[in-house]
Amino acid sequence: MRQLIYLGVLLGCLVCAGWLEPVLKTRVLARHRRVLRTIALVAIPFLLIDTAAILAGWWWFDGDAVIGAYLPGGVPLEEVLFFVVVPVCAILGFEAVRTVLGRLGKAER
Repeated sequence: MRQLIYLGVLLGCLVCAGWLEPVLKTRVLARHRRVLRTIALVAIPFLLIDTAAILAGWWWFDGDAVIGAYLPGGVPLEEVLFFVVVPVCAILGFEAVRTVLGRLGKAER
């Protein structure tokens, strides 16, 4: 059961931020090319850094705390998902704030 904690935290992040898309109509996920480019700009360099650190022995993941699926270089699947989920949640939060402030600004006019 311990190996599901990392995935559970990522799922919790998605649940906490995911409602912003349909409720506030931020249209983040509708602009999928923009989101994919943003994720790539974050994920690729950090996954390369993670891989280098793992291969050098400077960084590791507790084998009991991950499900056991690894990329070449020893990066666990959960870490890859982290670099997808966290940027998506951050973008959803940012766009939600912009949406709400934009609506407030229009209401004041």
